Order: sequence, then structure tokens, then C-alpha cells
Amino acid sequence: MAKGEGAESGSAAGLLPTGILQAGERPVQVKESKKKNQLSICNKLCYAVGGTPYQVTGCALGFFLQIYLLDVAQVDPFSASIILFVGRAWDAITDPLVGFCISKSPWTRLGRLMPWIIFSTPLAIIAYFLIWFVPDFQQGQTLWYLLFYCLFETLVTCFHVPYSALTMFISTEQSERDSATAYRMTVEVLGTVLGTAIQGQIVGQAHTPCVQDANASTVALEGVNRTQSATSLRETQNAYLLAAGVIASIYVICAVILTLGVREQREPYETQQAKPMPFFRGLRLVMSHGPYIKLIAGFLFTSLAFMLVEGNFALFCTYTLGFRNEFQNLLLAIMFSATVTIPIWQWFLTRFGKKMAVYIGISSAVPFLILVALMESNLIVTYVVAVAAGVSVAAAFLLPWSMLPDVIDDFHLKQPHIHGTEPIFFSFYVFFTKFASGVSLGISTLSLEPAAL
Repeated sequence: MAKGEGAESGSAAGLLPTGILQAGERPVQVKESKKKNQLSICNKLCYAVGGTPYQVTGCALGFFLQIYLLDVAQVDPFSASIILFVGRAWDAITDPLVGFCISKSPWTRLGRLMPWIIFSTPLAIIAYFLIWFVPDFQQGQTLWYLLFYCLFETLVTCFHVPYSALTMFISTEQSERDSATAYRMTVEVLGTVLGTAIQGQIVGQAHTPCVQDANASTVALEGVNRTQSATSLRETQNAYLLAAGVIASIYVICAVILTLGVREQREPYETQQAKPMPFFRGLRLVMSHGPYIKLIAGFLFTSLAFMLVEGNFALFCTYTLGFRNEFQNLLLAIMFSATVTIPIWQWFLTRFGKKMAVYIGISSAVPFLILVALMESNLIVTYVVAVAAGVSVAAAFLLPWSMLPDVIDDFHLKQPHIHGTEPIFFSFYVFFTKFASGVSLGISTLSLEPAAL
């Protein structure tokens, strides 16, 4: 349903009889248009690889930052909750800000979206590395982590928002965009597996001692225990830095592949000549579009649930289930299951529709979340629940991003003279989910204060 097809048929209809148009011109035009917008597997893979940096870093931060702040940096629970809450809230605010700036960006030789991806990458990896560095001073630790966490979230948003909006500019064919989105989601889940494996396995090699009660040790053993704890803590800090360096390298490699392997298509000539839409008028039109509001509302609480589980999964496995040494393997089980089932969900939604896939895919997680909360500590059952939960995680990954381009197409059909709203759609979609998840995660971390974890 390329936009150019409707314009071509409409203009030709005023010049040629309908019978001649149907018999000769239009099929050739449609065939040529589809061939022109066909994406190769290489193009789709290069586009999909571009989603890896956001997922690898997001997975590492989501699963490990909380326990890193509490156990390694030894930040008190209240300060940790402030860092996480403010960081997530700022992360949400940056999405509409970056979306606004992108909507005002002119077309360059590299495109309109690609310059944001290219120039934000080197600064983002520096900020990411400094998040996992423990400064020597104790007084300003909270400010240190808050500063670099917010800085990184700003820079990674400058990468992710234009990358997400790029979906609308790699092809005008809906089927091609859906296929590219399926490739992207598969690679992004693989990115979470990669992030989990790198962060979990490297950090898992170092032992981080739990804080012990000082009254439980004798005076003779107190010095030995403190020496061992200091050595082990230093090893753990170095392990986090090593993992950060590896993930930062992956970030750069994926950004290079995306830049070299994907060509951003320029808008049609008529769109280029159109007067730019004022941002707030475009925002008002976007936020009054019914299907977009329904999509946001439908996946808002889903994102809340999954982000809340993600943020507390490390502490839950370590302190409630007692599986400190199995935590990273459980994450791998979830992500491997999600990776395998994404192609299945792609087939399912093409066969039975996206709404049916949403109903079945998201609701299937509910009984497993209840089971893991109520059951006693059992490693085999936990692995079974992890694999089953991965099936629902795959649906949560794929379906929102597969449905959002359809909503944008519907908006353009109803508002054919409105252009340049794609960054607004994508940035505000992420804004609502990020802000709500940040509030939820901050409250969850703050609740650890009475538990004295």
C-alpha cells in the first residue's frame, strides 16, 4: 500500500479511460513500484543489527544496575531508588525532546535520521562505560551515577528514536516493513541474550560478598574477612568494567553496520516541498488519533509488568529463590526461548492477525508470573517457567513495533496532507512506556529500604 501507487492511479485516471488503465498501465506501475521497494535480506539484516545496541545496553542496565548499585557500588537503597527513578524518568522525557529535534532536522547527504545515529554513538559508549566505574570518592557517588546514567540515556535516545523512525523510510511497502520488523525483533532479542550472556557470565565469574552483620564475626576473623571482601569487591568492579567495555565495542560495531548497510529513502518530492508542520500542531493531531491512543493504552501496562519483572529479577533470584549462581542462566533461558519463538509469532500474526496474536501472546505470561511468585524454591520448575515466559516476551517484543507502522499508515490515510510526524509517533510511544516503568521501578526499589537489603 505504497503512497505513490494511489497518487499514480489517481493522476492517470484523469487522462486515460479506466479500461485501458486496468488492462495496461497500472499493473506495470504496481509491479515496478513493488520491485523498487523490495528489500534484500542483507538490507533487512543490516537494519535489524541496528537495534542491538539499545537492547544490549538496556538489558545490562535493566537486569544488573540495581544490584550493582546496592552490592558493588554500595549505594544505600534510598539513593539507588533516586538514581533509578530519576534516570528512568529523564530517559522518558528525552524521547519527545529528541523527537522534536529530529522533526526539525533538515535533509543532509547522510539523510535526516542517520546523522543522529552516527554522531551520538561515540559519546554514548563513553557515558555507558563510566556508569560501571566506581569512583574513589564516597561523598558524590549518587551524583556521579545520576549524571552519567542520565547522559547515557539521552545519547542512546538520540540513537534509538531515529532508528525506530527509520522503519518508515526503508520501504513504502507494508509487507516489507513488517518483514524488516520481524528481522529486527529477532536480532533485538538475540541482543538481549548477548547482553545477558556478556554481563552475566563475566560478572558471574567474580564473587560479590553479601554484607555481613559485624556482630556475627569474632575479632580474630574480622580483619581477614574484611581483606577478602575488599579483594572480592575489587574483582567484581573490574568484571563490571570488562563487561562494559565488551558491550561498548558491540555498540560501535552494530552502529557501523547499520550506517553502511541501510539507505534512508527520501520523502516524495511533494512532501519535500510541503511546508513543515509545527511540532505542537503535529503532536495534537497525533495524540487525537484514536488507533494510536488505543495502541499506547494497550501496551502501556504490558510494558509496566515486564519492566518491573526485569528490574527486580536479579534480586528475586538471588535473595528470594536463592539462585545467585543460576541467575544469568535463567536469563539466557528466557531470552533463548523468546528468540526461537519470534519467527513463530511472525507466522501466527500473518495467519490469524495481529490482534489475536496480542490476546494469546500477552495473556499467556500471566499464569507463569503467578506461579513463580507463589511456588517454593525449585530450580527445575524455575527453568520451566523461564522458558514459558520467554514465549510471551517474544510477543511483547514483536507486536507493538509491528503494529505501530500500521497506525502511522492509517493516520496518513486520514490526514494525507500532514507529513513529518513519524518521529512524534515513535518518540511519544516510547515516552509513555518508559516514564510509567520508571515510576514503578523507583517505587519498587524504594520498598527495599524497610527490608534492609
